[in-house]
Amino acid sequence: MTGPLRAGFIGGGFMAAVHTRASRAARGHPAALASSTPERGAQAARDLGVERSEPDAHSLTTAGDLDIVHVCSPNRLHTEHTLAALAAGAHVICEKPLATTAADAEHLVRAAREADRVAAVPFVYRYHPMARQARAFVAEGELGTVLTLDAAYLQDWLLDPDDTNWRADPEAGGASRAFADIGSHLCDLVEFVSGQRIHRLTARTRTVFGRRADTEVTNEDTAALLVELGNGALGTLLVSQLAPGRKNSLTLELHGTRQSARFEQERPEELWIGRREGSHLLLRDPATAAPDSARMSVLPPGHALGYQDAFTAFVTDVYSAVQGGRPEGMPTFADGLRAARLTEAVLASAAQHGAWIETAPETSPETEDRT
Repeated sequence: MTGPLRAGFIGGGFMAAVHTRASRAARGHPAALASSTPERGAQAARDLGVERSEPDAHSLTTAGDLDIVHVCSPNRLHTEHTLAALAAGAHVICEKPLATTAADAEHLVRAAREADRVAAVPFVYRYHPMARQARAFVAEGELGTVLTLDAAYLQDWLLDPDDTNWRADPEAGGASRAFADIGSHLCDLVEFVSGQRIHRLTARTRTVFGRRADTEVTNEDTAALLVELGNGALGTLLVSQLAPGRKNSLTLELHGTRQSARFEQERPEELWIGRREGSHLLLRDPATAAPDSARMSVLPPGHALGYQDAFTAFVTDVYSAVQGGRPEGMPTFADGLRAARLTEAVLASAAQHGAWIETAPETSPETEDRT
């Protein structure tokens, strides 16, 4: 495949803006966009600098001139839109959650495999250079054996009962909200950086406001988990969309037998390293970083990289994979399926008043996707 990839986008909101910027920065060509109505699609295409609008998702996926489709529609439509894009021969980036049920997520993994298409989910926090550096430290034994971890993803955008969003409607967003939306990111980063799967978990969830505007809310505002990794390490995870002052506070701290490491998404240029005899901040520097971290460092030290840069790095990797590359650590539909299974385990545990649920990964050729 030569020349810029022609990209289509289903959705016209915040995430579509992030995706179109990343596509352009990754040297793709934003060619078409469809939103919930023809009018909204036309306006979003103009606002985001996309070549044309299509009246609906069906028209976009059947247009025949797109190499890749970015699915940024509401959660309940992910399966429908992704299957249509794959059937049309396009590669796909689908926003998380990949699907609102693990069964649908598994269906999408198989469909992508059968179509032999690149299929990716934007777990983009693994694209911060210092998250990759933490991962390298774990893999190289710099931390020693990981014993415990402390992780959280906190936001405040649904703090008040008058705050609402389509995600609060279980028909549109799914049975899980806070965990499926941001807890999935947190678990992906835990497993990616630690190199260990979550093998067991116990969870409690809480829906603080049973109604938002005209919507009856049954999906959760907060979730708290205790997890056990494959090597026996224990960890605590807190997820909330009702934490005053926390805008996008994703943190991961790993405690090993030699030293600790802490990554904070809102301070992405640094990694805290803790030792018994003294601690320090390690600042991003590609000259001294692990190779995979240096690969993400597209700017010199002191020139801050942030969320949009991480998203661009993810899209760049996906576009590379479409053109035959095999980028290290690219999150695929298999990772989206893993997140869907963990989400269902959290809901099952909470429904059983915190019962321990086994979450050891199940892998087979039928449920792996093309990377």
